[in-house]
Amino acid sequence: MVFPLPDKYIDLLTDFGFKRVFGTEPNKALLIDFLNTLLPPHHHLKDVNFKNPEFLGNTLVDRRAIFDIYCQSETGERFIVEMQKAKQNLFKDRSVYYSTFPIQEQAEQGFWNYELTAVYTVGILDFVFDDHKHDSELLHVVELKNQHCEVFYDKLKFIYVELPKFTKSLDELESHFDKWLFLLKHLAQLNEPPLPLQEDVFAQLFDVAEIANFSSAEQALYQDSLKVYRDMYNVTQTLIDETLEQGIEQGIKQGIKQGRAEGRAEGKAEGRQEEKQQIAKQMKAAGLPAQDIAQYTGLSMDEIDRL
Repeated sequence: MVFPLPDKYIDLLTDFGFKRVFGTEPNKALLIDFLNTLLPPHHHLKDVNFKNPEFLGNTLVDRRAIFDIYCQSETGERFIVEMQKAKQNLFKDRSVYYSTFPIQEQAEQGFWNYELTAVYTVGILDFVFDDHKHDSELLHVVELKNQHCEVFYDKLKFIYVELPKFTKSLDELESHFDKWLFLLKHLAQLNEPPLPLQEDVFAQLFDVAEIANFSSAEQALYQDSLKVYRDMYNVTQTLIDETLEQGIEQGIKQGIKQGRAEGRAEGKAEGRQEEKQQIAKQMKAAGLPAQDIAQYTGLSMDEIDRL
């Protein structure tokens, strides 16, 4: 039995929502519009063909790759589009590995001059890279460059969007890219299309994403996808909280340990100072010159005068 959902629109960060909006033939205009906000002008898309998102290795022992969305433009460029919901170890390595499949796919039998068309890997990330967490930049475009930071090869690009860094409100949206990021994060929280988002392409999005238009089977699939996403989010949040708690606890222990060490060091320093002062008093009582006392004890002339 399918229970009605309180939301009017689907969450685009769920597997079902992301693929329904961006990964189906009737809705490919939405994918094209979104990708064109990320691509350089010379690779802007007019049309795409969806391709099989599953790649098998060349041998039985090779690992396979399954993409969320894999498509090709009318001029041959290939696009891998991935929604990554949880932080994953070696995610960058996986991105590079995935990009090799569309490259190898272009090999031709017989004589071939090795000419390749561009390959783009686009990652929509519901997390922040560890090495970028103190950087406000949320869009990262990565390509091969030489030691002089000059582009060595311009047909392989990795584009990553760190969604948690996007914090603009409706009133702050400036670009078409901003509007897409806002919808990726907040579509499920809306009850109707707000004024800043009343454009033709978004009208199609709101229609496609309205849960009331789903069949019973589609609603069941979406509910399953939503549960997986929320469970994953809760697990991730729990791990973050536990890590933070452990970090705080470790910090307290480290602070206590450091405080003790500093206390011991401070006590030793005070003891040495008192010892110097006692020696200086004895030397002063013996009638030794203040300059000699300063030289032997390391005390200043003012400190000796005050004894």
